[in-house]
Amino acid sequence: MAAAAGRLLAAAAARSGRAGWGGPRGAPAVSLVPSRSATVTRSGAILPKPVKTPFGLLRVFSVVIPFLYVGTQISKNFAALLEEHDIFVPEDDDDDD
Repeated sequence: MAAAAGRLLAAAAARSGRAGWGGPRGAPAVSLVPSRSATVTRSGAILPKPVKTPFGLLRVFSVVIPFLYVGTQISKNFAALLEEHDIFVPEDDDDDD
């Protein structure tokens, strides 16, 4: 998908006679073909697999729980502020039918 988008962008740049985004009209078109230099070296050798850091449940919970708590406190304080200034006051519905 990204390669197709790169080819489409390169073709559009070549047709318009622009070098990149907003170059002068008379400038030669620059080829915008994407390359994958992150997986191979200059000589063409494949790089070894990157070191994978295990992402345990302890790390997930140590990030999620504090931010959920902070978000809850912010929303609770903001709701109290809105109610205090009579911007939003929930109505008590009595359903005693």
